[in-house]
Amino acid sequence: MGTQAKMNARFIIGSACGVSLLVGAAAAAPPPFTTPAPVAYMQDLSSGAVLYAKDADRRIPPASMAKMMTTLVAFDLIKKGELKPDQKFTVQPATWQRWHGPAAGSTMFLSPNEQVSVRDLLHGIVTLSGNDASVVVAEGIAGTEEAFAALMNERAQALGMTNSRFGNSNGWPDEGRTVTTARDLAKLAAATIQDHPQLYREYYGQPSFTWGRTLGGNAPITQGNRNPLLGKVAGADGLKTGHTAEAGYGFTGSAEQAGRRLVMVVAGLDSYNGRIDESVRFMNWGFGSWRTQPLFDAGERVGAAEVQLGAEDSVSLVAPRRVAATTPTTGLLKPKMKVSVRYNGPLKAPIAKGQHVADLVVATPDMPVQVTPLVAGEAVGEAGFLDRLWAGIGGLFA
Repeated sequence: MGTQAKMNARFIIGSACGVSLLVGAAAAAPPPFTTPAPVAYMQDLSSGAVLYAKDADRRIPPASMAKMMTTLVAFDLIKKGELKPDQKFTVQPATWQRWHGPAAGSTMFLSPNEQVSVRDLLHGIVTLSGNDASVVVAEGIAGTEEAFAALMNERAQALGMTNSRFGNSNGWPDEGRTVTTARDLAKLAAATIQDHPQLYREYYGQPSFTWGRTLGGNAPITQGNRNPLLGKVAGADGLKTGHTAEAGYGFTGSAEQAGRRLVMVVAGLDSYNGRIDESVRFMNWGFGSWRTQPLFDAGERVGAAEVQLGAEDSVSLVAPRRVAATTPTTGLLKPKMKVSVRYNGPLKAPIAKGQHVADLVVATPDMPVQVTPLVAGEAVGEAGFLDRLWAGIGGLFA
């Protein structure tokens, strides 16, 4: 346990399926925040704490924020080795015809029959918000955009994005088939950052990207990143804006300061400048009005869980990354927190090292519960035949 938590913690409950401890001695109310954005959401990924939620589960059209899922699917395939960054996809003439010109929205300025690397296409999606680039990636990976949308929905389901559905790869209005929520967009952003840290650093947060040439002058076309936080909030490095007449102006963003990372979503704003102002103000509030209290270091043992029919009777529960609790900056320095380890026990073998087997739950009066996953510190195999037999016999007489 982190030094500050060790000094202020004492066990108060113990059971087969959880251990609780009490940290600190005083409560603190959440700091106030108001926004003209119809939909807004913020989460501290360092603790799992939801700092703000305004209509966060309302289904909304994501516009180009849907491209985060297109990018995540590509990142997943790159990580598996099934997609190479230097692999090239061909821009189909029909795709170019559909996604070029002023009526086609944001563009990477691709050309028909042009062969473009996955790396460049991803920059075209992330930095330039290219509708054309998104469709070329979708067709290159899955053959058709419809087939790729099925991959997007599979990934959304795996992430627990229960209120989201994707009908295309770029968020273009499609009569309501593509919908999401602010809470689901934050889950998508968190998965991108946490599952693919190297790819996230490589592709997100770039100030500009150059692709295509002007007609007549044949000059290179450089477009800037529309991320409203870049250059305005320290540590800002992602993620994606979105705008259509139907959706208004939206943004899913992230920034990291002193090891603390926030994810924010605003949606439904009525102007480009309004999106800039609210995004910056919202993120500054998140960093300025809240702080984190360290609880456990990455790799630190938090406790143990009972294992059924395993080669070992228990498995250690380990923090996969630095764990902290988020509390308001106002009030006393040591707010009252109840920290619990929860799991459905006994756990059943086999268990892989690093497998998510439990959760650390931090409860503070007047604040949402903060949940952080805990993983198995070591692998636990199944018990041998005789051990299982004796366990069965013991169960009969229990």
